[in-house]
Amino acid sequence: MQNYSIRKRILITGGAGFLGSHLAERMLKEGHDVLVADNFFTGTKDNLKHLMGNPHLEIMRHDVTFPLYVEVDEIFNLACPASPVHYQFDPVQTTKTSVHGAINMLGLAKRVKAKILQASTSEVYGDPEVHPQVESYWGHVNCTGIRSCYDEGKRCAETLFFDYWRQHKTRIKVIRIFNTYGPRMHPNDGRVVSNFIVQALNNQDITLFGDGNQTRSFCYVDDLIEGMVRLMNTGDDVTGPVNVGNPGEFTIRELAEKVIQLTGSKSKLVFKPLPQDDPRQRKPDITLAKQLLNWEPKVPLEEGLKKTIEYFEKLLAGKF
Repeated sequence: MQNYSIRKRILITGGAGFLGSHLAERMLKEGHDVLVADNFFTGTKDNLKHLMGNPHLEIMRHDVTFPLYVEVDEIFNLACPASPVHYQFDPVQTTKTSVHGAINMLGLAKRVKAKILQASTSEVYGDPEVHPQVESYWGHVNCTGIRSCYDEGKRCAETLFFDYWRQHKTRIKVIRIFNTYGPRMHPNDGRVVSNFIVQALNNQDITLFGDGNQTRSFCYVDDLIEGMVRLMNTGDDVTGPVNVGNPGEFTIRELAEKVIQLTGSKSKLVFKPLPQDDPRQRKPDITLAKQLLNWEPKVPLEEGLKKTIEYFEKLLAGKF
């Protein structure tokens, strides 16, 4: 018999996206009612197709820049295009999604007294002058550049979350997500892992920007979702922000060479100019996540890449 005191009503904005669909799957497995709200700009129902027979899943086409009136216990605010290709396509809408979306979801949380988590990003640190990046670092961000719609939008969203916490006692959680990868990534989202895998599987030249020596830290999606859920389940005294990512640091060139090796591709590396404001290095300090959440990533890069490559092989073969 279902224990209704345990079942929660959970809203996931951006729930048809890469991270959102994995989170929805996790919440359904835990026995909760899940409402996915998505405008399907970058998300797709295909990411949720395997869950659609579950009577505890509801999908709503909705843009978070407009208010939403539902009764829920927890809100995961994940709505926002997260790759440069997508967020630079309509930069004004990207900023509105972060800022208006935060206002609308915080307003909802305030009204129904729900706990709310903001999916923030390592991009709030910009092109960092502190390495690895700690939560107390304020960042080094260009507020007028081509990436600003995303970087500053997310920074403003964090500001709103903490002002609602201080002014209205809203129960907030802020997670700063570092480069995450895995199955259900959009094949054309312009992010390095998906780009490199798709190019390698097609035996196309792999495009590197700059000299390929800029660094990133890659966190497998299962590890990220675990950290996100643990943060949401902390007491009201824990607000964040908390870095969640894999502190293993690799150059972009190392990643490309690893993808070529794992796919057996004939691809060659080609180099193009570095885009404006592209960060030179990225690595999370996860001391706080270890202390507050008892969390650290478990999946090494090679293992995660193999699972992601397997997904893209099936996707390109038309098996989804």
